[in-house]
Amino acid sequence: MTALRMDVFRGSHANPLLFCAVLFLIVVLAALSLFIGISNVSPSTLFGSGAEDRAMRVLLISRIPRTAAILLAGSALAIAGLVMQIIVRNRFVEPSTAGTTESASLGFLAVTILAPAWPLMAKMGVSALFALAGTALFLRILRFVPLRDVMLVPLVGIMLGGVIGAITTFFAYRFDLLPSVLAWTMGDFSGVLRGRYELLWIGFAATIMAYIAADRFTVAGMGRDFTTNLGLNYKAVMTLGLVLVSIIASVTLVSVGSIPFLGLIVPNIVSLMVGDNMRITVPWVAALGALFVLICDIVGRLMRYPYEIPIGVVVGVVGSAMFLYLLLRKRGPGA
Repeated sequence: MTALRMDVFRGSHANPLLFCAVLFLIVVLAALSLFIGISNVSPSTLFGSGAEDRAMRVLLISRIPRTAAILLAGSALAIAGLVMQIIVRNRFVEPSTAGTTESASLGFLAVTILAPAWPLMAKMGVSALFALAGTALFLRILRFVPLRDVMLVPLVGIMLGGVIGAITTFFAYRFDLLPSVLAWTMGDFSGVLRGRYELLWIGFAATIMAYIAADRFTVAGMGRDFTTNLGLNYKAVMTLGLVLVSIIASVTLVSVGSIPFLGLIVPNIVSLMVGDNMRITVPWVAALGALFVLICDIVGRLMRYPYEIPIGVVVGVVGSAMFLYLLLRKRGPGA
């Protein structure tokens, strides 16, 4: 089936004006982000300055790459959560609650120990393979677990991630790499500079691939039998989804560290707003994911200025509160 149109999902109610407002807010906050920091970078210091001046160098080397990394990581991780929720058919699953992020950390540690001289791209590839294997193991375990409650799925993923994380910590301790592992698992944009974030564009490419295959993911979310009856290869669609999630998890981990709960809360909010048609929700999820991370980053930079709170801490606090809200909402009367 070369062309698949999901007319049965036309009930989704996206608001173009609201989406344009979200994009406008992203542009405004991204521009504001360029001028937040210890170094004096402002329109007055930039006006009439050349490329060799300090303010312009800080803008080009640090501020613009950091803002680009925020937007790329936020949108990609949100899309990874959306794809994983469709694959597992559970609203409370994302890379950090399915063992994917922990598996990527284990892979990055393994290649750092065994082949420290390898280029960063090769290390990212090994990390992606470990993330793929960890996610596949998670799906395999789910086949043997009686899923009587929707919360059992993320609980299985959290326990699997805990086991993999313990293995990672053990080997990191044995090889004196524990500080490095802590740096990988704590999301932080303060170290982003030009030349150190470009891998995130691979995550952006994975986001584009998710949009291209959106109709197939939407159908696959209806189940194996439904997908097969429409002429699609269910296993191929699932494999594509796993590969996209693994790539996004690994490039984000290597570039900026782990950002928890992002892929869980943003797709759920978008689902409440515009429905479940992935063709419609992918742009919304990408935009709101970027906006959410951008807001959290600005808050973390201003809360204790001139010091900075890592983005992983801010998103973890806000994301855990929103996760509890979504959980209680699902379990509330009439849910």
